[in-house]
Amino acid sequence: MSPPEGRRGGRGVDEHEFDAFYAASVGRIVGQLYAMTGDLSEAQDVVQEAFIRAWERRSELDLNGAPEAWVRTVAWRLAVSRWRKVRTALAFARRQGPPAAVPPPEPHHVLLVQALRQIPEAQRRAVVLHHLCDLTVEQVAVEADCPVGTVKAHLSRGRAALARLLADTELDPRTTSRLPEVRHG
Repeated sequence: MSPPEGRRGGRGVDEHEFDAFYAASVGRIVGQLYAMTGDLSEAQDVVQEAFIRAWERRSELDLNGAPEAWVRTVAWRLAVSRWRKVRTALAFARRQGPPAAVPPPEPHHVLLVQALRQIPEAQRRAVVLHHLCDLTVEQVAVEADCPVGTVKAHLSRGRAALARLLADTELDPRTTSRLPEVRHG
């Protein structure tokens, strides 16, 4: 991408010239990279990245030279770099072995989460912060950026809504003296 003869120390390629170069060559270069990588989406991504780099260097771009070759080379190098990163990540994952078995959630946990999803967001947030994260009402107010009285109202309404939603389940507050322990995280 050396500067053109008539433009040494000059301005390089202007925006309109670059736009014309892009429009005339992007499809061809994507097709070439698609043929080289076998992945159209990957070809489109790396060619766009290569054109971004060409745009950043447009003051050095010589349309009479081989700008397509430069873009194609940069795109190919980007594709190879991505493949290396994926290969390294896969090798790391293989060395780690299979993930540890995770037990399914307990039925009462599922019931509680389903019920929480049905109450308004502000009430849900207050209930979770206070009862599951063990924050005081004042700490919930600070985190939620609202007055303490509002937090108390959200907690009261949220608990009432949960009691209605959990009625006639194993978590019915009328028949359960204490909610079972819910694992945090």
